Amino acid sequence: MQAVHRHHGHHHVIHNILDAIGHFIKKNFVLVIAFCLAVGTSIVVPPDAKYLGYFDLKTLTCLFCTLAVVCALKNVKFFTVLATKIVKLFKNTRAVIIALVYVTFIGSMLIANDMALLTFLPLGFIVLSSTGQKKLMAFTFIMQNIAANLGGMLTPFGNPQNLYLYSYFNIPTGEFMLTMLIPFLASVTLITICCLFVKKQPLILEQETVALPKVRTVIYGVLFALSIIIVFRLIPYWIGLIVIPIALLFMDRRALKQVDYPLLLTFVCFFIFAGNMARIGVIERFLSGLMYKNPLIVSAFSCQAISNVPSAILLSKFTLSWQALLVGVNIGGCGTLISSLASLITFREYVKHNPGKTLKYVGLFSAFNFGFLIILIGISLLIL
Repeated sequence: MQAVHRHHGHHHVIHNILDAIGHFIKKNFVLVIAFCLAVGTSIVVPPDAKYLGYFDLKTLTCLFCTLAVVCALKNVKFFTVLATKIVKLFKNTRAVIIALVYVTFIGSMLIANDMALLTFLPLGFIVLSSTGQKKLMAFTFIMQNIAANLGGMLTPFGNPQNLYLYSYFNIPTGEFMLTMLIPFLASVTLITICCLFVKKQPLILEQETVALPKVRTVIYGVLFALSIIIVFRLIPYWIGLIVIPIALLFMDRRALKQVDYPLLLTFVCFFIFAGNMARIGVIERFLSGLMYKNPLIVSAFSCQAISNVPSAILLSKFTLSWQALLVGVNIGGCGTLISSLASLITFREYVKHNPGKTLKYVGLFSAFNFGFLIILIGISLLIL
């Protein structure tokens, strides 16, 4: 009898462990894939001293600092207050969605696309759920996602791949912005047209007055400005890595715990993967040949399979025509779920709030994204 009990106990423990693993994989699907890719390529290219050159510490630092400050701002209900203001200002669903999408668009130019989504998707969720319009969430999130991917293309610091290419090819700022201007204007037009199809319905917000703690909000605002100054390369990034965690240790320890560490690890794994791919002879020769033929199409399609940041890092080694590569890895952020890390952030945020509607979301996401991708490739081929 005891043996049966013991066997049953073992069975229960194993079942719990498998459950926990399954839950982790489901929640951090991207990290698991990125980790497998990093490990897989590390077998072909065994770890050595060159690995140290793979990591873009500046991108990782900016990401960590902004994530931490955004968590602190969320804890003082800053975004709830902002959401209330947006709804009061724009009285119907269409106007509110356009406002949310534009704020993400502008945000991605200033604080990079990943940050813009981490900051403004929760805002979209608060606005739609507090006004009883959750059915519009998939559409709004997808538009915010496209806006974040395409809004960042105009500035060197708007997307992580831009930051990288800007310094790798030493591109003059004026030339950079001129190259991206027409794809950028086309994107703004397409996004606006899509949002105009939303039915106008009046929005009523359940009133709850939240008073922001003044001193804390101001200090967090200053820390947020500090993270942006770091992105602009105005001060060295390590300053933020010292100041922000120390400030939060005293003011909001919870914010440091809430940082999305799996996202940071995903970046680390992608850096290893891209670095290794560039060192595998067969792949290196294959990609050089392709990039010689049509750098724009190759870079846009490469994003669909290995995401835009790894594509930029990888393909920059095989071409001198930076214009085509730059446009390709920016519009290539549209398309599959993995074409941009920003899309994965949106996907994870949506699934968190709507656990049962994954397939429907992916369908809608693919329809809009591939539509945008095809139109933008067409326009870019005409101008380049």
